[in-house]
Amino acid sequence: MPQIIPIKDLKNTSEISDMCHKAEEPIYITKNGYGDMVIMSMEIYEKTLQQIAMYQHIEISEKQIESGQVKEARSALTGMRSKYGL
Repeated sequence: MPQIIPIKDLKNTSEISDMCHKAEEPIYITKNGYGDMVIMSMEIYEKTLQQIAMYQHIEISEKQIESGQVKEARSALTGMRSKYGL
């Protein structure tokens, strides 16, 4: 369940920092009863960016498959090995 706190609680920075590091998801900040900001720990932020990048790569891959831009697995692996020195 998402945590929602009013903006006035941001005065307590140490407590907010602790909340961010304990939470596994963003914390939503409200102002005058409406959503205003989202805060999260750097760890959760970086994980979120990695997930977004992974989803983007999957989307690109799916589009390549749909358009027929595919290679036989052996030749693709051979190309990767030579490119990366594996």
